[in-house]
Amino acid sequence: MTPVTPLLPPAHWRDFLALTKPRVMTLVVFTGLCGMLAAPVGVHPVIGFTAILCIALGAGAAGALNQWYESDIDAVMRRTQKRPLPDGRMDRQAALHFGVGLGAFSVLFMGFAVNAVAAAILTVSILFYVLVYTVWLKRRTPQNIVIGGAAGAFPPLIGWAAATGDIALLPVLLFLFVFLWTPPHFWALALFMKSDYAAAGVPMLPVVSGERTTRTQIGLYTIPMAAVAILPWPLGLTGAIYGIAAVLLTGWFALLAVRVAKRTTHADDAMKPEKALFKYSILYLFVMFGALVVDRWFA
Repeated sequence: MTPVTPLLPPAHWRDFLALTKPRVMTLVVFTGLCGMLAAPVGVHPVIGFTAILCIALGAGAAGALNQWYESDIDAVMRRTQKRPLPDGRMDRQAALHFGVGLGAFSVLFMGFAVNAVAAAILTVSILFYVLVYTVWLKRRTPQNIVIGGAAGAFPPLIGWAAATGDIALLPVLLFLFVFLWTPPHFWALALFMKSDYAAAGVPMLPVVSGERTTRTQIGLYTIPMAAVAILPWPLGLTGAIYGIAAVLLTGWFALLAVRVAKRTTHADDAMKPEKALFKYSILYLFVMFGALVVDRWFA
């Protein structure tokens, strides 16, 4: 007799919201909005709202499909065990349909209501996160976050394209900035979540190459990130407000990265340098993009 799989009760709307990774979406939406506001043209409020909504929906779709594919990993890691799928609050098929439907809707809506360039970049960002990062790279190589980090760097490009219908040097530099920011940010997290990744069989750099190599790589990646973060100012793409903020904020980021790179003790103290770097890196990105908008509108 074929065993009967028990049916799960209908998922709560909060579970569908949790699938979209709201915290990650906040950063995605913010950088997309700043990319739009930094563009040298005005945007009709309705078009602007639609574009940001589509970016949010696209990010949510990518998050849902990521959780659908990685439900086995999430069930092992303490940080993710309470997500809807590993916690048994939602059927995997429902998560798959939700993610695919949300992604398709976000792209089509962006294409019809905003423009084709923004829709095309949004499509690439979703597919890159799901297929390249989640399916191909994450379980296969410790360079997963280096290459896969491009997925989270697309929002400023999308926001700019939504406003202008094309791409210019500044949004490309913003893309590179987020791309280079991602490895130090995530490797700092991976250093104090190493045991979780090891238990789940995810080949994050600290698991595969050890802490010493990871700390060195954090320091090395901070160098080009710092250069790209400041570069728009000497190139004349931004003014002094952004430039001064970039120098000061990036200097503090670099200082924290050096502390992580030089750390040799393994004491489990409450204020590890890697935790300080991880927390600051999130604030850093928000304030950097905020300074960009302030510079554009008030300089």
